[in-house]
Amino acid sequence: MTMQDPISDLLTRMRNAQMAGHTEVAVPNSSIKRSILKVLEDEGFINSWSATDDMKSQLNIELRYHNGVPVIEEIQRVSRPGLRIYKESREIPAVRGGLGIAVVSTNKGVMTDKKARAQGVGGEVLCTVF
Repeated sequence: MTMQDPISDLLTRMRNAQMAGHTEVAVPNSSIKRSILKVLEDEGFINSWSATDDMKSQLNIELRYHNGVPVIEEIQRVSRPGLRIYKESREIPAVRGGLGIAVVSTNKGVMTDKKARAQGVGGEVLCTVF
């Protein structure tokens, strides 16, 4: 069976691994997933990630915990294949009053909502993280 929404699969695997208390999770590799993981690593939501070079390339994600509690409290998919959500730079939502981030795919790459607003670019709102 083919995967219809690989980004949603990434977020669900991370959410399930944290609920089970795992420190690492492996997901299938893709360029959009690497971009999202780079943003999450830069913002401190995950410790690190790496890609394997074997036939079935995978991304290994090291999840971050603080005093035994997952750093990612909530991670949700916003735009999906059946309903794409595009926003201009001034319309990109602030997640929980700016405490969380929205991951936005722009023509200048995948970035946080704050960087997109600062650069004045809009795009597809992929997910929100708090």
